[in-house]
Amino acid sequence: MNSLLPIDTLLIAACAWLAVGLLGLVAPRDTRFISKTLFPLGAVIGTLVGLVALGSLGGETQTAVLVIGLPDLPFHLRLDNLSAVFALLLGFVSVGISIFAAGYFRKGEGTAPGLLCLEYHVFLASMLMVLLADDAYAFMVAWETMALSSFFLVTTDHRHEEIRRAGFLYLLIAHIGAIAILLCFGVMTGGAGDYSFAGMRAQELSPFWASAAFLLALAGFGAKAGLVPLHVWLPEAHPAAPSPVSAMMSGVMLKTAIYGLLRVSFDLLHTTIWWWGVVALVIGLATALFGVLYSTVQSDMKRLLAYSSIENIGLIAVGIGLTLIFHAYRMEGLAALAMTAVLYHCLAHSAFKSLLFLCTGSVLHATKERSLGKLGGLIHRMPWVAWLALAGVIASAGLPPLSGFVSEWLLLQSFLFSPGLPHPWLNMVVPVAAALVVLVAALAGFAMVKFYGIIFLGQMREPGLKDAHDAGTWEKFGLAWLALITLLLGILPSTVIMRIDAATRQLLGTGLADKVNEQGWWMLAPISPERASYEPLIFLVTIAATLLLGRWLVRRLYHGRVRRTSAWDCGYYFQGPRAQDTAEGFSQPIRRIFEPMFRMQRHFPTARDTEPYYSVKVEDHFWYWLYLPVAKLAGRISTLIVALQGGRIAVYLMYSFITLLVLLLVARP
Repeated sequence: MNSLLPIDTLLIAACAWLAVGLLGLVAPRDTRFISKTLFPLGAVIGTLVGLVALGSLGGETQTAVLVIGLPDLPFHLRLDNLSAVFALLLGFVSVGISIFAAGYFRKGEGTAPGLLCLEYHVFLASMLMVLLADDAYAFMVAWETMALSSFFLVTTDHRHEEIRRAGFLYLLIAHIGAIAILLCFGVMTGGAGDYSFAGMRAQELSPFWASAAFLLALAGFGAKAGLVPLHVWLPEAHPAAPSPVSAMMSGVMLKTAIYGLLRVSFDLLHTTIWWWGVVALVIGLATALFGVLYSTVQSDMKRLLAYSSIENIGLIAVGIGLTLIFHAYRMEGLAALAMTAVLYHCLAHSAFKSLLFLCTGSVLHATKERSLGKLGGLIHRMPWVAWLALAGVIASAGLPPLSGFVSEWLLLQSFLFSPGLPHPWLNMVVPVAAALVVLVAALAGFAMVKFYGIIFLGQMREPGLKDAHDAGTWEKFGLAWLALITLLLGILPSTVIMRIDAATRQLLGTGLADKVNEQGWWMLAPISPERASYEPLIFLVTIAATLLLGRWLVRRLYHGRVRRTSAWDCGYYFQGPRAQDTAEGFSQPIRRIFEPMFRMQRHFPTARDTEPYYSVKVEDHFWYWLYLPVAKLAGRISTLIVALQGGRIAVYLMYSFITLLVLLLVARP
């Protein structure tokens, strides 16, 4: 009997996720059965997916055909190194989220638990099928299934109007992106009628049509990823969704869009034109800067993380743009470095951002608050969540020795190592882009300090926070799993790069494995150790030794006498919670420096106010520059159409008569 191939195992895993979801309908109101049995079972399947994908990296490409769907339109499936990297991400990250969800979901939270279980596991299975699809038909069916299941998950608590509005906005942008992706596939078929990816690879498109396909892919997948200006759904949908769903969408679903863009740009299209990279680079920089600035001024913890996700997707788009530029000019070593940074940041972001979203879920359950202005001092009541969230914060801020530093360091190296490019304009743009990436990284650190400091440090801003409790056992295991992934990605970068290098070689024909392997697993030197190197274990050991030595010195030198007194208060006697920085006060310098970037509405206290207060509301310019004008235009067109369709048969006959006259006049020789 032949052993199962990895692609067969992944198909079985997708079916198993669907089966677990359907089991939720057997007892849709049995919360204990669903949370303590089905979600852990989904985590076991996720472990299988991750292990199979890890084992298939570097192996042979495998294909399969499923005779389902429409007649003569079977599903073509393919498992190669690129899809294996993202299946690895999906599998292992979903383990932590599913375990956390086993302790998170409770009765009375909108959708029935059984239906929620079905939607969640259909979401997982559809994302896996997106990664395995090898034709436009299978891809679009899986893509739309992913969009619909995630829409129902976003609107779990559908009793609130703002949540329904956020869900419909997400569905609208998702379908706009899907139309662009479908048009992209249509262009890549070249009129041959072969909808399979193998047929698209065989097409030799002209530069014009190849550029049209790339721009459509950038728009379609960018809508799902959250690239500016198609980002508006993301800061609305993430706060509306339950925290495990927010974690899955930000950590995994956004990466399926990156996967699709990489698949089209480097696999299905044979042509690479340098200005494609410039477009992706500029859009990525605008997205990263926009996302990080708006994350620094948020007062809602989930909206802060949502804008932070936009920032990280922007950095990934910057890496894709650099890769396209280097690949177009046959600078394959630098292209491999930039591509490695892209894939590494996808892995890193999926873990640490999922961890942070889940931590906000624990805080929300414990305090019933997500406004930063009503939190504070939770490290005393929620130490487990606080310390595990610290790992996500350090990684998101891009600090060593965790995963976020490695991916951003690789991205900066691809900027710094770039020699003179053949185009003089690019030689001017690339250093400016590098400076903007550094600015984004610095502002990301600011946003994470605000996020962590206001939630967990200082004094409690509300009396009810004293009743807050730490995460439950299932939640702790889920958080610890993602923190462990974040740590391993940070301290074992060479080992990780050796594994994902197979995908880089598939897309570019070259990789970093040989260079990385020369220095051993403990050192990362992507070009040469003389030019730049990073030894994460030295950072980790140094930090640990400093903490242990400091503790030993305090115990050794401490004289034992205790004298308690008030802390120095700069001459200000009041030291209550109101003396602490609020979320608005913390970000005031950023609002002042970058004021043109924000649309702000302020309320200042006046003498007539019986209860004086100050407030500031930050809004997105794109709503007023782009979306509201389009909505007004659509409303006017709809009004005109309604007026034309008056329901009178005589008017309809007149329309037909006028149309016939116009056609006769046009057709007249």
